[in-house]
Amino acid sequence: MSKRSYYAPHGGHPPQTQLLSDRAVFTEAYAVIPKGVFGDIVTSNLPFWNDTRLWVLARPLSGFAETFSQYIMEVAPGGGSERPELDPAAEGVLFVVEGEMTLTLAGERHHMTPGGYAFIPPGSDWQLHNASAAPVRFHWVRKAFEFVDGLEVPEAFVTNENDIAPVEMPDTEGRWATTRFVDPADVRHDMHVNIVTFQPGGVIPFDETHVMEHGLYVLEGKAVYHLNQDWVEVEAGDFMWLRAFCPQACYAGGPGPFRYLLYKDVNRHPALRLGAR
Repeated sequence: MSKRSYYAPHGGHPPQTQLLSDRAVFTEAYAVIPKGVFGDIVTSNLPFWNDTRLWVLARPLSGFAETFSQYIMEVAPGGGSERPELDPAAEGVLFVVEGEMTLTLAGERHHMTPGGYAFIPPGSDWQLHNASAAPVRFHWVRKAFEFVDGLEVPEAFVTNENDIAPVEMPDTEGRWATTRFVDPADVRHDMHVNIVTFQPGGVIPFDETHVMEHGLYVLEGKAVYHLNQDWVEVEAGDFMWLRAFCPQACYAGGPGPFRYLLYKDVNRHPALRLGAR
C-alpha cells in the first residue's frame, strides 16, 4: 500500500504584498473555502479545551450546512480536554491528519496517529490529550444523532485508514474507490464519513444530484469539480460544502491521487417540517 498523505493547515498570516483575489466561492448551492483562508485570524477556541485552537469549516446555518459541523482541531503539546463534547445528543468522528494523540473512550486509551479514525456515539465518556512534543491536527465532524425507536445506538470504535481496504467503484478499473469506515447496510448510523480516492484521470462521469448533504475536505492532490453548472479547481487543503441536490461531478487531473474526506447524512426519513430533525 502506498504511503498516505494528508494536508493540514498550519495557520500564519499573509503578507501585505499578497493579491486580494482568491478561489473562495459561496453560493446557495455550494461553497469552496480554499486552503489560503485558514490563517491565524480565523481560528476559534472552545470551552474546556486547553492549548487548542480550531478552524470551523462548516456549521448549521440557514443557507449553509444544515446537518453537521466540521472543525480542523490543532492541539499543542500538553493540550487537550477532559470535557470535549458538551452536547449529549452529538455524535462525532475524529480523523487525524498530522501528529499523534491519546483518545480515552469509555476508560480505554487509544494512541492515534495520521490516518486514525474514531466514531464517538452520543453521550459517550471521552477525553483527548496530546502527550507528544509536536502539535496534533485532526478533523472533528459533529452531528445531532437522530434516534429511532427500536434501533440501538451504534457502538464506538477506533481504527486507522491503513487497516481498511478501499472498495473500488464498479467498472472504473480502480480509478475511483472509497474507504468505508462503516457498513453502508448498518442503518443504525445516520452519517458516513469516508475517504474517496481518484487516481489521475479518474472521473465522476455524471452530475450526481441527490438528497445527501456533503462536506468534502481535500486531503491530497487536485481536481476540477463541476458544481451546479460551475467549474471550480480544488487542491489539497480546500474544503467544499455541497447542499442537498447540488449537481456534482469531478475530474482528477493528477499527477498524483486526488483524495478527500467526505461527510454525508444517510439512513433517515427526511423531516417533513422545516427546522425539525
